[in-house]
Amino acid sequence: MVLASGIPDLEVAEAGSLEEAMKTEMADPALVLLDIQLHGLNGLEGIALVRRKWPDAPVVILSSDAAPQSVRLALDRGAAAFVSKAETADNILAVIGQLRRGQEVDAPSHASAAAGDDTDRQLLTPRQFEVLDLLCQGLSNKVIGRRLNLSENTVRGHVQAVLAALQVSSRSEAGFAARRRGLVA
Repeated sequence: MVLASGIPDLEVAEAGSLEEAMKTEMADPALVLLDIQLHGLNGLEGIALVRRKWPDAPVVILSSDAAPQSVRLALDRGAAAFVSKAETADNILAVIGQLRRGQEVDAPSHASAAAGDDTDRQLLTPRQFEVLDLLCQGLSNKVIGRRLNLSENTVRGHVQAVLAALQVSSRSEAGFAARRRGLVA
């Protein structure tokens, strides 16, 4: 909705997973937006695939996981920019606009997360962000484990780490705290 309302005459194609996107017949998109937390192959692992299929399309990682190591990894793997979902719609549109005009993205638009000024984001690993996102969707440890190919015991450990990092004592408190702090959409 942000893209459609903010950029006139924009054609948007959506896919539920990276695998689905790779099967599309779309030729030469102007830009590819990827989330880190996708079903199946995640966005960080998929940057190379996207760049092989559409070499001229800049890849923008748009994610709630703006941990400094995730930002660095995305940029190292070839993303043109990294934008946190916590950014304002205007900032997200500005990054996309710069890339559509063939301009380099200014450092502040994707480096603010790498600066590490948000201590909440530093407390969680990328895997813990994935667990937190699924936890906020109301999924059980068993289902989260299936989705992420983890044992239920490993998921339990991640959930405990998330609860500790957010300084809460229950899954529902974690969901509330994560949404309030902008860690999940």
